[in-house]
Amino acid sequence: MIKGLPLFPEQASTVAGQVDALYFFLIAVSGFFALLIAAAVVIFAIVYRRRATDTAPRPVHGSTALELTWSLIPFGIAMVMFFWGASVYFTMKYPPDNAIPIWVTGKQWMWKLQHQTGRREINELHVPVGRPVLLTMTSEDVIHSFYVPAFRVKQDVLPGRYTTLWFEATRTGRFHLFCAEYCGTQHSRMIGSIVVMEPAAYQQWLATSPTAAATGGGAAAADGGGKSMAAQGEALFGQLGCGACHQAAGGALGPSLVGVFGSEVPLEDGSTVTADANFLRKSILEPQAQIVKGFQPIMPTFKGQVTEEQIQQIIEYIKSLKATADNGQGQG
Repeated sequence: MIKGLPLFPEQASTVAGQVDALYFFLIAVSGFFALLIAAAVVIFAIVYRRRATDTAPRPVHGSTALELTWSLIPFGIAMVMFFWGASVYFTMKYPPDNAIPIWVTGKQWMWKLQHQTGRREINELHVPVGRPVLLTMTSEDVIHSFYVPAFRVKQDVLPGRYTTLWFEATRTGRFHLFCAEYCGTQHSRMIGSIVVMEPAAYQQWLATSPTAAATGGGAAAADGGGKSMAAQGEALFGQLGCGACHQAAGGALGPSLVGVFGSEVPLEDGSTVTADANFLRKSILEPQAQIVKGFQPIMPTFKGQVTEEQIQQIIEYIKSLKATADNGQGQG
């Protein structure tokens, strides 16, 4: 319906049609009532215009049926909007389990992206068609907003925490990527592209190992020496000496990280927290903020010692630690 309208980008994701349908329903309802109210104003102004000064006005009597009509109809329409909007929101909020994870870091004025294989990109993201993609995003400086009009998805990217966004592209091609939050004097330069490829071509591209560092917008960045994100995180984990305390064996100074990602962790204050990316990031940068039950607050902060991208690599390494049924030791 909107393919020929220059005001609307093409629909290129699984949720684009749902978002557009809800949007046009809201426009139609708003337009209908705007016209209805305007017409009522004109009609009432004519019918109930001022008469001669000696003409007594007609008495106005209440109407239960009329009051129920103008109350129940708007209520029903509002409920349709609410449940329809909630349905679209939950669809866009919760990604499928098989979504491909990709890390995103916003920075004045570029988008830095890391694939699990270790390949990195700047201002350009390659994804396969027909596969859900989950972006975990943060910012190094100010608030940004990851916006792909053709996919009808947009999510704020915040410093100090992780936000997520997922989409599934339905057609191949190159689509605009914008920052939708004014983030500084050169905000307009913070643009890029989403390159949607056939699955086989994407796997071939992903296996390619560029050796040159990024040279600017649209260029592929170095891939971390060909190592996966988890492997790079494991190397950092060792360089920072984290393994000295976080051992799987009992009696260690720090809690075991084997199988911790996604689990419920009890804290010293009696509460529990889900060990997601935000919790792990905070534990690395603000280790005294949430102390795990049974351990002393002796972990030093690593603020200023690791970049946002390195934190993401360490989290990927922790995610990769799985407990074995035999000995409870971690494995990458």
